[in-house]
Amino acid sequence: MSRQLYEALCSAVKTKEQVKQDEPMKNHTTFRVGGPAAYFVTPMGEEELRQVLAVCRRLESPWFILGNGSNLLVSDRGFDGVVIDMEKGFSGIRTEGNQIDAEAGLLLSQIARRALESGLTGLEFAAGIPGTLGGAAVMNAGAYGSEMKDVLRQVRVMTPEGEVREIPAQELELGYRTSSILKNGWIVLSAVFSLEPGEPEKIRGRMDELAVARRSKQPLEYPSAGSTFKRPEGYFAGKLIQDAGLKGFQVGGAQVSEKHSGFVINRGGAQASDVMELCRQVSERVKEQFGVALEMEVKTLGDFEK
Repeated sequence: MSRQLYEALCSAVKTKEQVKQDEPMKNHTTFRVGGPAAYFVTPMGEEELRQVLAVCRRLESPWFILGNGSNLLVSDRGFDGVVIDMEKGFSGIRTEGNQIDAEAGLLLSQIARRALESGLTGLEFAAGIPGTLGGAAVMNAGAYGSEMKDVLRQVRVMTPEGEVREIPAQELELGYRTSSILKNGWIVLSAVFSLEPGEPEKIRGRMDELAVARRSKQPLEYPSAGSTFKRPEGYFAGKLIQDAGLKGFQVGGAQVSEKHSGFVINRGGAQASDVMELCRQVSERVKEQFGVALEMEVKTLGDFEK
């Protein structure tokens, strides 16, 4: 079966170099932890993606869409399936008037930079978010009071069956870290942003201001996956964790950041199991002390059962 799957994946893309076996996922996540993906495929465009999905369906292989890996924790055992890397093959971008049409593999920072160069305002908040457009649209990423739903006009997606659809933003059910894209298991191909004309100096100034705020408040010097827990209604996760006396709490190489308690960092040599155990204990302590259930914002991939 494994040989059959490998050969089928190779035939779905242009070159065999686009298909890797036993690829270490620690090289593809900002946490810098995680075991190997059985298969790691880089489709170059929509048709190759459609063919890769068809192979996975036909041979009943699980698959996972990867962007920048900035909101992902992969098990130490890895993932016994196909990881589909969207970064290289989906990186086109064009500006037309007040709109930017960008493909899913682009980093939000790259799109924000294009907006700045084009004298368009509205994406300043996204300049420091480490994820790709695909993941940001799925999760309605946001920061500093702004969200993707404020600037998205429409999103082009592919269904797991390979059908392409263009969906207006108002039909995407964009909410706090959720969307109809997530609920339906669609794959983001590209999106159109609707922005406003602005003065480049002011746009750059706002980006610089937010960059300073991030550096001063977030542990950017350590590998992490950003905010580890979702914001519970009526609370802030970082404040609850700090009030529970857990700032600096450590399990193996994983630690609750001493700079911002909402971040779990890889202090050095962490395993994915360290991160999960730390998150479990943090959640347990917060629930015991404050009666609030913390839910992880970071997505997990692979088997975490002991």
